[in-house]
Amino acid sequence: MLTPLVKNSKNPNQNVCTSKFLFLILILSLLISSSSSSSSSSSQSEAVEALLRRLDAKRPPASVQESAAKAVLNRLLPAHVSSFVFKIVTKDICGGPSCFQITNYKNSSGNVPEIMIEGVAAVEIASGLHWYLKYWCGAHVSWDKTGGIQIASVPRPGSLPLVSDGGVRIQRPVPWNYYQNVVTSSYSYVWWDWERWEKEIDWMALQGINLPLAFTGQEAIWQKVFSGFNISMRDLNNFFGGPAFLAWARMGNLHGWGGPLSQNWLDQQLGLQKQILSRMIVLGMTPVLPSFSGNVPGALKEIFPSAKITRLGDWNTVDGDTRWCCTFLLDPSDPLFIKIGEAFIKQQIKEYGDVTDIYNCDTFNENPPPTSNTSYISSLGAAVYKAMSKGDKDAVWLMQGWLFYSDSSFWKPPQMKALLHSVPFGKMIVLDLFADAKPIWRTSFQFYGTPYIWCMLHNFGGNIEMYGILDAIASGPIDARVSKNSTMVGVGMCMEGIEQNPVVYELMSEMAFRSDKVHVKEWLKSYSQRRYSKAIYQVEAAWEILHATIYNCTDGIADHNTDFIVELPDWDPSAPTSSNISREHLKQNLIPLHRNGRFLFSERSSSLPQAHLWYSTQDVINALRLFLEAGTSLTGSLTYRYDLVDLTRQVLSKLANQVYLEAVTAFRDKDTKTFSSLIQKFEGLIKDIDKLLAADDNFLLGTWLESARKLALNHEERKQYEWNARTQVTMWFDNSKSVQSKLHDYANKFWSGLLEGYYLPRASTYFSHLLKSLEENKSFKLEDWRREWIAFSNKWQEGNELYPVKAKGDALAISKALYDKYFGQ
Repeated sequence: MLTPLVKNSKNPNQNVCTSKFLFLILILSLLISSSSSSSSSSSQSEAVEALLRRLDAKRPPASVQESAAKAVLNRLLPAHVSSFVFKIVTKDICGGPSCFQITNYKNSSGNVPEIMIEGVAAVEIASGLHWYLKYWCGAHVSWDKTGGIQIASVPRPGSLPLVSDGGVRIQRPVPWNYYQNVVTSSYSYVWWDWERWEKEIDWMALQGINLPLAFTGQEAIWQKVFSGFNISMRDLNNFFGGPAFLAWARMGNLHGWGGPLSQNWLDQQLGLQKQILSRMIVLGMTPVLPSFSGNVPGALKEIFPSAKITRLGDWNTVDGDTRWCCTFLLDPSDPLFIKIGEAFIKQQIKEYGDVTDIYNCDTFNENPPPTSNTSYISSLGAAVYKAMSKGDKDAVWLMQGWLFYSDSSFWKPPQMKALLHSVPFGKMIVLDLFADAKPIWRTSFQFYGTPYIWCMLHNFGGNIEMYGILDAIASGPIDARVSKNSTMVGVGMCMEGIEQNPVVYELMSEMAFRSDKVHVKEWLKSYSQRRYSKAIYQVEAAWEILHATIYNCTDGIADHNTDFIVELPDWDPSAPTSSNISREHLKQNLIPLHRNGRFLFSERSSSLPQAHLWYSTQDVINALRLFLEAGTSLTGSLTYRYDLVDLTRQVLSKLANQVYLEAVTAFRDKDTKTFSSLIQKFEGLIKDIDKLLAADDNFLLGTWLESARKLALNHEERKQYEWNARTQVTMWFDNSKSVQSKLHDYANKFWSGLLEGYYLPRASTYFSHLLKSLEENKSFKLEDWRREWIAFSNKWQEGNELYPVKAKGDALAISKALYDKYFGQ
């Protein structure tokens, strides 16, 4: 900023000279600043390019990658294997980081092959295949649990549509497309076998994901590493979490909960990891492996008494039970930290080969350093990186940027800069984890020159709720990439759980190949046609509504499903204040109710809990009506069935929220008759939604439990795995007889079987206690209800009753009947 000149009445010429002098200084400073910025940008580009060259050199030969891409095609469209020719090409052809090209295959012999797809790696070829199938054949690829693939629109071999004479080239505007969150491994992947992983890696390749997290099986590596430091398997039994809680044991949030891990599990998962890595590598992907964050078994403190090992504070336990909480952290400044970190990296290389240079470490994730002193933070960061680089001299530290959002009161600009600049330039990449809603790049001077990846977090706890911010996804990565002094090097998807909201992941995946913003309204029209294999105006109109409502969450609240069916408030509604309401229910003072298409606000609701609602429910009811009208035209479509069930579930769950609030109001008014009627309606909605969900294979509790049991090799493992599976989606963590886990319902699910078997008994127990207090004109005994419910929950978690694994009923007929029942008038 140029300081205003002060007039000198004695010598007016002096002002002119001063002005010229200051102007020259300003120009010089701008030139220096520009030169410095240009130099920084240039060095950043050189560092990234050097890393890309090293990673490219690790890829298998072209013939191996071409065969891997062909195998993806064979699993997707076996009848069309001879219709395509795949070829690996150099980056010179792309004129950018990487690309794929689609051309008509010049063949005078006749029908096959028809289309050639070229790319710099197998993953680029697979991306090109998917692009062609989408935009020339009208096909659609989704997770099996969100409807699966729709290939009915793909013409038979010999009749594939041609592209323009010059062909089509699609470049990546940024090098990387990252995938996974460190907790996805527990919320979604925990019970997967190789058959399911193979499908996922195919899906990843088709979406163009070239930088996936690969965390499976690391406990077996740790077993081998820690044995070298005299840590026994008995010591590790109190260290490793159970299968469904491994992610948080890895991060040092808890230890031992749900464990111990059997040797069967350790060996099985290590073998699975080798299959996963092998497939990722032949497809030209760069896996991101774990590294040492300082989380250690308690026994290490006894073996190395002089080591700087501290015990962390309580993380979401009920009463600080040290069997599960307060993990041990080895200070990165201790020489032992370097030794363990180096040993872990080298053990991975020994097991898997030299497959990557990128390693994830989140040592400060929800565990801030003991002091905000910048010199100390810088020394910690340098030590973390040194442990990696001692094991792999070319190591690059990939770090989640979640801490800069979740612990923003600690990570001020000086602390952020100290951590980010604690490693050599180009040796760290930050994931701007929540950029779809809370971008850090805008307020951190592009992470102070550190390369970063623009990420969509989107889902918390693996919840099932229709939610998204499509406009932010369609424009956010572009805004970040073209911004001044941008350090963005990729896009990514960092959801906590997958297999939900397929439209969000379809669009986000495309942003890895988009140089310009997407016009969402037009894109959704094309998406609808592909997803259901035909254009139907009612469905297209419904998607316009969904775009403006459910998929337009701009209220700034991070979505985590708090619908009352799946997270019944643990509170006393007769209390004069909201002080005893658990979790974060009081986000606003007034509760919006929707009647006859209008928003109504009840001032009486100022102390009531509130589920997250960001749109007009009446508009979404209209979208459901349009979906139902299109039903006869889409009979047999699995993608339509999934979306119809999900949309009907969404509408009814929001209606249940309204019914609950009205019931609480009746309770406060001591209107027993109305309260009883509303209880019946709320419980009836739970039963109706359960029946609806039972009509689609993708909304069943039984499949989750069965997948856990199938991995077990003996009775004890089967019992343990099922307990893990049941506990994660309900209480989640430890509780006492009268106090629920602080994380209860964090991973709630709208699954048939879970609604009738767990949520309905909870609602019935809660309401029966409320009704008894009304009828007897006595105060509500909150602790009595808690004791009864927790006892039931513990018994359910220990149970082994079977739930259906196959759908039952006609989803369209059920949805129509429920629409008529609740909205027909």
